[in-house]
Amino acid sequence: MGKYLNPGNSGFQAIRNGLYVDKTGLIEYINSTINISPDRLTCFSRPRRFGKSFAAKMLCAYYDKSCDSKILFEGLEISNKISFETYLNKFNVIYLDITWFLSTVRNRKQTVCDLQERVIRELRQAFPDFTDENEKSLPGALSGIAEKSGEKFIMIIDEWDALFRETKDDQDLQKEYIQLLRGLFKGGTVTDNTIAAAYMTGILPIKKYGTESALTDFQEFTMVYPDELTPYVGFTESEVLKLCDRTGMDFDKMKCWYDGYSFHDAHSVYSPNSVMSAIRRKRYRSYWTLSETFESLKEYITRDFYGLKDAVVYMLGGQRMHVDISTFQNDITSFENSDDVLTLLIHLGYLAYDEEKKEAYIPNLEVSEAFRSAVKNTDWSTVNQSLSNSEKLLNATINGDADSVSAALELAHETCTSSLEYNDENSLSCAILLAYYTAQNYYEIFRELPAGKGFADYAFVPRNHTDKPAMIIELKYNQSADTAIKQIHDNRYDGKLKDFNGRLILVRINYDKDAKGKEKKHHTCVIEAV
Repeated sequence: MGKYLNPGNSGFQAIRNGLYVDKTGLIEYINSTINISPDRLTCFSRPRRFGKSFAAKMLCAYYDKSCDSKILFEGLEISNKISFETYLNKFNVIYLDITWFLSTVRNRKQTVCDLQERVIRELRQAFPDFTDENEKSLPGALSGIAEKSGEKFIMIIDEWDALFRETKDDQDLQKEYIQLLRGLFKGGTVTDNTIAAAYMTGILPIKKYGTESALTDFQEFTMVYPDELTPYVGFTESEVLKLCDRTGMDFDKMKCWYDGYSFHDAHSVYSPNSVMSAIRRKRYRSYWTLSETFESLKEYITRDFYGLKDAVVYMLGGQRMHVDISTFQNDITSFENSDDVLTLLIHLGYLAYDEEKKEAYIPNLEVSEAFRSAVKNTDWSTVNQSLSNSEKLLNATINGDADSVSAALELAHETCTSSLEYNDENSLSCAILLAYYTAQNYYEIFRELPAGKGFADYAFVPRNHTDKPAMIIELKYNQSADTAIKQIHDNRYDGKLKDFNGRLILVRINYDKDAKGKEKKHHTCVIEAV
C-alpha cells in the first residue's frame, strides 16, 4: 500500500468501527459508470463535513486490488447488488487528497510538479517494467502502464478544489492544475484506455471560464443539482430517525437544528457531521463555527459584498431570496454581483436552494446561529441588538408586556427596512421573525398557517420538547390592533392549534403612516391569553 497508489482499506475500516450510516449505494452508481464514456467521470461537490472524505475512503476500500475488503461491506447495501463481486478489489487505485498534499508542500509554486513526481515515484516502484524512468508527466506515466499491462486505473480525488481555495489569487498555478486534470481526463483514446472511472469530490463545482466548464467531460452533481446522487448529499430523514432511535436522541431537536436542505428527490437532508457531533457530545448546538469555511462567511459578511447585508437580514428574518446561479464562476474570487456570493454560500452549505423556485434560504437553526456569530463581527448594530433582545422579547410576549413587544418590533422593523418597503406586510413579517429569532428553539413557525376558518399570519406551534404556549401573531398596517384581534376571534383560529386551549396567546400588531405618506414608525400591540 502507498500514499497515492492503492492506499488500502484502513480508512474505511476506521469509519466502520464507529456509528456508521450506510452510504454504499454510491458504489453501485460508480459501478454503473465504469468504462462508459463520458459517464465514468464523476464530480460530486458538497459542503465541508458532509461526508466527502468518508465516501472517498469507502470507494478506495472497495476498488483497491491490494486489499481484501469483502468483510467490511458484508451486510451493507452494496453487498446485495449484482455488481458487488464484479468490481470488488479489482483495480489499481490512484488516491489524491489535495488538502493533505498542500499541507506537505514547501513551495506552492511547485505544487503540480511535486504532485506528479510523488505519484510517479510510487508507480515506478509498483510497475518497474512499465514505467519510463524519464517520464515526468502523470498522464503519460499512467497511460504507459495501462498500455503495457492492460490494466486500467480508478482515480479518486478528495478535496479537488482545495488549490482554488488555498491559493485563490494564484491564477497561473490554478491553470497549471487544470491542465493536469485535463491531461488525465480529457476524452479520447488515451484516457479511454487508462481510466476505468474517476470520482472527484470537493466543496466547489468544477471551475468555469466564462460559461464553459474547465473539465467538460465530467458529470457534475452539486448542492444546486445533486440529481440521482441526492441520497448521498447528507443524511436523509429516515437515516436520522434510525440514529435517534439507536442513540436515544430527541428527533424533534435534531430536525430543528440540522434539517433544512431540500432537493427534488429528498425534502429533508441533514448535515452528517453535525448530527454525529450532537450524538457524540449529547448536545444540540452549531458546529459550523468550528469549520474553516466559517472564516469565509465572516469575511463576506464583514465586507458586505454587493449588498450582502440586506440579503442576510432578510433571510435571518425567515424570508427567501431569489438567486440567479448561472453567472457564478465556481471560485471564491470572481464575484460580479450579490447572486454570485449567494451561490457560493449555497455550495458552502450556509444557504439551501429551492431548485423549483430558484430561491435561497437559511436551512436550519445551526446555520442560523453561524450567521448570528458572523454578524457579531460587523458594525450592524441594529441587527445585533434585535438578535440579542430576541429572548427577552419572547418572554415579554408570553408575560403580556405589550409595550416591550412594540418597542422591540419597531427596532426590528427599522432593521429590515433597507431590504423591503417599509409600508409592506412582507417588511413587517421580516421584522417579526428577526425579532423572534430565538423562538425557533422552541417553536415551529408557520406563515399563514391554515387554522379554523382563516389564516394566521404567523403561528408559533410549540415543539415537542418545550412547554411554552402556542402563539398567533396577526400583522396589520394602518389599522388598529383591536381590528386584528377581532379578526382572530371572527375566524376562530383553532384547527391545528385547538389542542392549545388555555395555552394560546393572541398577539395583534399594527403600525401607521401619516396622511403625507411618511411613516410614523409607531407600533401598537395587544396581547391576549386564551
